[in-house]
Amino acid sequence: MRIPRPLLEILEGVDWVTITSPVGVLATLSGLCAFFYWLEKWTAWRLFQVLPPLAFIYLVPVILSNTGVLASKSPVYDAMQSLMLPMLLVLLLLNVNIGGAVHVMGRGIGVMLFGTLGVMVGAPVGLLAVKHWLGPDAWKAFGSLSGSWIGGTGNMAAVSEMIDTQGAEFGLAVLADSTMYSLWLPVLLISKRYAARFDRLTGVEANRVERMLAAADAQRSEPRAPATRDYIFLFCIALLATWIADLAASQLPELKPYLTASTWRILLITTIGITLSFTPLSRVPGGQELGMALLVLFVAQMGASAELSGVAEQAVPFLIGAMLWIFIHGAFCLLGAWLLRSDVHTAAIASAANIGGPAAASVVASYHQPALVPAAILMALLGYAMGTYCGYLTALLCRLVI
Repeated sequence: MRIPRPLLEILEGVDWVTITSPVGVLATLSGLCAFFYWLEKWTAWRLFQVLPPLAFIYLVPVILSNTGVLASKSPVYDAMQSLMLPMLLVLLLLNVNIGGAVHVMGRGIGVMLFGTLGVMVGAPVGLLAVKHWLGPDAWKAFGSLSGSWIGGTGNMAAVSEMIDTQGAEFGLAVLADSTMYSLWLPVLLISKRYAARFDRLTGVEANRVERMLAAADAQRSEPRAPATRDYIFLFCIALLATWIADLAASQLPELKPYLTASTWRILLITTIGITLSFTPLSRVPGGQELGMALLVLFVAQMGASAELSGVAEQAVPFLIGAMLWIFIHGAFCLLGAWLLRSDVHTAAIASAANIGGPAAASVVASYHQPALVPAAILMALLGYAMGTYCGYLTALLCRLVI
């Protein structure tokens, strides 16, 4: 069969060594994202319970770009960095229901705040313990990871943008995030066995769990399926908020190295997103799903633009520091539960909301008290609201340690 000449000319013009076309890069990244989520659903492998698809979505582009298959620099990456990150932050924050979370979880919110404080204290302590084996920019890796452990992956991306986390440092943060999550989640699940003993220790009221379940049932509602107009409306909201944040950030003074233009931009976009969550705009369906889709694609972009050099040498000491860090967080959660006379179910959900975000909070809640799954998601979304602010402050504390 003879190949038509126009098609032959097209094939001869394709660079088969490295994917450099902006459309090709974007198609490759989105294809990888779709593939791993499809693989998780189709195979139901236990591997994905240890390493979620997001870990592969980051690591595979790292390998492809560092082996020359995928371009490590592309105009697409710059566009995604400047546009997609603020949009996804607005969309994820739009559905934060602070009032609902407080109403259902009550003192559980206080336990979560203790856990957040544990993350903020544990980061500089963990870094101090291992800093002699890490590079001078290791504080950026700890700072980025704190954003994830207070809120979620979106907060990690936001804090990374604020402190200019690049290459090996972001890779270390993703590695520790996935590894510590797989080790910490079983601890939170096993804690259910000690519920009665823990209740006697803290002196929790006998009907506390029943009251939480009743409050969660009162908050439950069936959201309507999003329509085309909802997605258009959400895009408009996210783009408008990004535009406003860009205009305002350009007018604010820079206090380098602590407050740069990009730092102001992320702080402003976070504040706008939280503010919008108190308005009727928060009832527009589809924001959470659309924000997560953009976040997954953004993580793939972060992987594609990262470098492997320096990750292997620092991985072991970084993981040791992260392990010390997460145990400090756990100790703070237990302290908060004891002081606030809370139950072990609430403490486990609060820790999962910090460390793993909505997905982990849902898993832990479904194991401890299935009726609390919606409340657990509310609590995790509350972490999104705090994650960028507290993560940035934690990064500054880690910078002082270095």
